[in-house]
Amino acid sequence: MDEINKEKPKNKQINIRQNKYLNNLIEQDHRNVKRRTHPMLGLKNFRGTQTLLAGIELVSMLRKGQYPQEPEYPISPAAFFYQLTA
Repeated sequence: MDEINKEKPKNKQINIRQNKYLNNLIEQDHRNVKRRTHPMLGLKNFRGTQTLLAGIELVSMLRKGQYPQEPEYPISPAAFFYQLTA
């Protein structure tokens, strides 16, 4: 590291941080992905997988407000989801 750092200005030098808990930040961020994909590990056919992924994408779009709706008839994301499932 000294060889790399000697060519860099003081504010751009690389510091090595050794802490056994630094990986926990990455694991916390990855927890949501694992929580969503864990039920999918048992899927055996394409149709079921396709349906589940479409549902996950729909929930994500609803959460972001990216679903189509008419301006004169606003509807909540939950009501929109229930209309699709009915």
